Amino acid sequence: MRGPHNIFRLIRTAATFERTGALRVVLEETRAPAPIRIAARVIGWPMKWLGLRGDPGMPPVTRALTALGPAYIKFGQILSTRPDVVGEDLARQLAVLQDRLPPFPTEEAKATVEAELERPVDEVFSEFSDAVAAASIAQVHKARLADTGEEVAVKVLRPGIEKAFRKDIDAFYFAASVIEVLSPASRRLRPSDVVAHFDGVVQGELDLRTEAAACSEFAANTANDEKFQVPEARWQLSGRRVMTMDWAEGIALGDVEALRVAGHDLEALGEQVMRLFLSHALRDGYFHADMHQGNLKVAENGDIIAYDFGIMGRIDEYTRRVYAEILYGFIRRDYRRVAEVHFEAGYVPADRDVDEFAQALRSVGEPIFGADATAISMGRLLHHLFEVTERFGMETRTELILLQRTMVVVEGVARSLNPHINIWQVARPVVEEYIRHSIGPRAFARDLVRTVRVISRFGPQLPQMAEAALMRQSEQPAPAPGRGVWCAAGLLLLGAAIGAGGVWLLF
Repeated sequence: MRGPHNIFRLIRTAATFERTGALRVVLEETRAPAPIRIAARVIGWPMKWLGLRGDPGMPPVTRALTALGPAYIKFGQILSTRPDVVGEDLARQLAVLQDRLPPFPTEEAKATVEAELERPVDEVFSEFSDAVAAASIAQVHKARLADTGEEVAVKVLRPGIEKAFRKDIDAFYFAASVIEVLSPASRRLRPSDVVAHFDGVVQGELDLRTEAAACSEFAANTANDEKFQVPEARWQLSGRRVMTMDWAEGIALGDVEALRVAGHDLEALGEQVMRLFLSHALRDGYFHADMHQGNLKVAENGDIIAYDFGIMGRIDEYTRRVYAEILYGFIRRDYRRVAEVHFEAGYVPADRDVDEFAQALRSVGEPIFGADATAISMGRLLHHLFEVTERFGMETRTELILLQRTMVVVEGVARSLNPHINIWQVARPVVEEYIRHSIGPRAFARDLVRTVRVISRFGPQLPQMAEAALMRQSEQPAPAPGRGVWCAAGLLLLGAAIGAGGVWLLF
């Protein structure tokens, strides 16, 4: 339940960071200003005794996040992909959150499998290993099918995970509401909407039938992608709390040394990860939104294998075009066009100056254009971007949260494989290909045909729609002379045109 009782939960969060020593590490690694450091320690120290102790064998930040629960672990997973933001040491510590958390007993996993499949485990699987990977929400077991002998991966939700996430999310909702009350300036960032978005994503991740469907759709979309594999979901052996899919054999993408020893081209892999993400987002509008190293492997032949489809992103065609135009504008260093696209899409309030916004975008783009990753401080870049959004009154777009978050994660993964990667150079061919197919004359003709096809279905109803519009108009204050009549007349003319020539236009 959302309410003041969550104050204790938030206090305990701060106290846990203080008690485990995580607070000091975070403040140092993020180079927090001195006033913030002092305030954090003054507030945290008296409450230290309320903090959770965690596992003393873990590094401080990892210890704090695992003690606090699954939602905090999710946040740590994201940070683990950004050593340029949190530092190399902290990123390495957080990497264990991706798939190396303490597992729950195998017998409990088997009990869950039997309850979901309504069959004894030994009847379905001839082999069922202990957990080979354990993350915040579920763990994975390697098994062998009794009837065919095929190797499969069996994913099982952690016991009580739904209740644990609910407690964390409720605390996040409360914190967001407090922030909005105490800091009106923060409302443009829409904290409550961001938490609601995160809540929706998590709810989908807690139903493995949804993940199986995502796996199936993603596999169909990417069937023809070179150097990329998606394991097949086994529907008959999956349920709400259990999911079975083909076993993905390969080296974890996070094990850079093993990849190097195996002879894989790390630079090519880094570029491939980036291009795959952009291609899926722009071409399909459906992308893997949790592409950290723990969810990717490299097959013996060099193919990248993706798995764990609990968090997927979807963006509509219009948003994809806006996103592509923004990227393409940055690639061409056409900051005026990038600014215009932001205004056209409504991302920047119309009362702001487009030329000033273009100049601000130039201050973002020029320092990083053509530079390899080692010359870019992502921490400073993100801080500067925040300043720009604040200056121009840009609000958080919840429909873009997953896209933006995944872009940051994927860029971090690519950096881990190739520290000198040039993101603009890698992105250019993918974006140009999408532009050619989706924003040129051919795309305009395709959109026109699609529009006519949709309108033609309403052709017979247009006279009634015009009459209804006139009736509603008569109930409103008088419009400008002739305006309502001409709107209705336009509908009638459009209906006649569609009725007479709509079919011909389609062909």
